[in-house]
Amino acid sequence: MFGEHIHNDQSHNLDAPPTSTPAAPQPPQAEHTTKKEDTLFEILKIVFLAVLIVVPIRVFIAQPFVVSGASMDPTFENGEYIIVDQLSYNFNQPKRGDVIVFRFPLEPSKFFIKRIVGLPGEQLILQKKATIIINSEHPEGIIFNEPYVAPENMKTGSFSVVLGEGEYFVMGDNRAESSDSRSWGPINKEHIAGKAFIRLFPITHIDFLPGSIK
Repeated sequence: MFGEHIHNDQSHNLDAPPTSTPAAPQPPQAEHTTKKEDTLFEILKIVFLAVLIVVPIRVFIAQPFVVSGASMDPTFENGEYIIVDQLSYNFNQPKRGDVIVFRFPLEPSKFFIKRIVGLPGEQLILQKKATIIINSEHPEGIIFNEPYVAPENMKTGSFSVVLGEGEYFVMGDNRAESSDSRSWGPINKEHIAGKAFIRLFPITHIDFLPGSIK
């Protein structure tokens, strides 16, 4: 057996003619080497399969992010861990109220998390206590209800913008502390990485579609 010493205890027969001494058994070096190679192969195979599964998921389906900053308070707090759905927007258009992660237009290596407030072709009028949407369905304008924005976090002053084709107006829920489309303009769909899908950390805040309008 592998790893054991085999003792050959040969008895002596005084009446029998002497016999030649049998050759000593070879040490199991070849077997040892083969098993090490098999183990290494199995490890490499598992690693390869893991990479084959995980990489496409990370690139095309879902990706983890950690929230940094207070621009989405109280919906998302600094340090929260979220998984972003990168697949849905390949089949559906982003909707008003979606919480998205996107590449910052002025520095694409950075990712921001904000909420979509304005859709392509719409006019937005931001007032001190209200966000008014003007579009083909509501040519006279309609107030967009934003229960996730605390009254003390609503922006002061007024702002108006007309969005072009493929443009989305995004803002943080903490309007007083957010750098968003009010400062650097709307984003295009190609900037969007995906929609907030699951909040995993902290454990007490685990949530599916976190920040969605109930």
